[in-house]
Amino acid sequence: MVVPSLPRTVALLMTELVAPEPHLSRLNFLFSSDPGLTAALLCIANGERFGAHRQVMGVPEALALLPNSALRAVVAAAPVGTAARSVPGMNLQQFWRYSLETARLARSLAGIVHLNPMVAYTAGLLHAVGTLVIHRSEVDRIHNINVLCGPFDLRRMEFETRLFGFSYAQVSAGLAKRWQLPQVLVEALCYQGNPLDNDAYEPLAAVLNLAIWRARAGEAQLNERELAVTYPGEIGMTLGLDIDTVLQQDPINWKPKSEDE
Repeated sequence: MVVPSLPRTVALLMTELVAPEPHLSRLNFLFSSDPGLTAALLCIANGERFGAHRQVMGVPEALALLPNSALRAVVAAAPVGTAARSVPGMNLQQFWRYSLETARLARSLAGIVHLNPMVAYTAGLLHAVGTLVIHRSEVDRIHNINVLCGPFDLRRMEFETRLFGFSYAQVSAGLAKRWQLPQVLVEALCYQGNPLDNDAYEPLAAVLNLAIWRARAGEAQLNERELAVTYPGEIGMTLGLDIDTVLQQDPINWKPKSEDE
């Protein structure tokens, strides 16, 4: 499964990578803003050729490891244009925006509870890639769920599990495993909806859960009462985070000064 990439991001990266000395902070910003490019980059960085005896958790580490020729190959292979629009029932602009918001929220929350912000960002950016797989493979049945709730509805995981016997979370984790990503990321993706059900509790999954709640609540424009009712308080308690703390997080856009609006 190749995750579609933002055409503009691919174009900007192609331009940057033809320079004799590409600007590292700009490369980091561009790769880190796109789930598909991040997944492809980490897959190569954790592969046998480059990733032997190490675990590459995020884009900054991958950029430090890979030569420019490998970066150019990743960008050149990114599906854009027609391929990027071939996900039935999905608004890819919403998917890209929502994934980036979740990543930024996860990074912010991780910093509060002293987890690795880069790893949390990666988990947030990739957590919903399984949604694209389900929309492509279950074209006929997915419409039934979309009628009841949108792809980023808070109830989405429950509906998918009832209809398919699995959810986008398990598919995302399966992709991460296929891409040879570190086990901590695979488990966080797998247990993003129910981090307390894992035999070995992983705080990263809990951080991801809260970031997802906040991002999806924003997509749904929930009011104050709806926020209070849907907040995963038990999970927040394990991290020492109450609803006010989570809602007050303002995800920082770490954009290099050279990046145009």
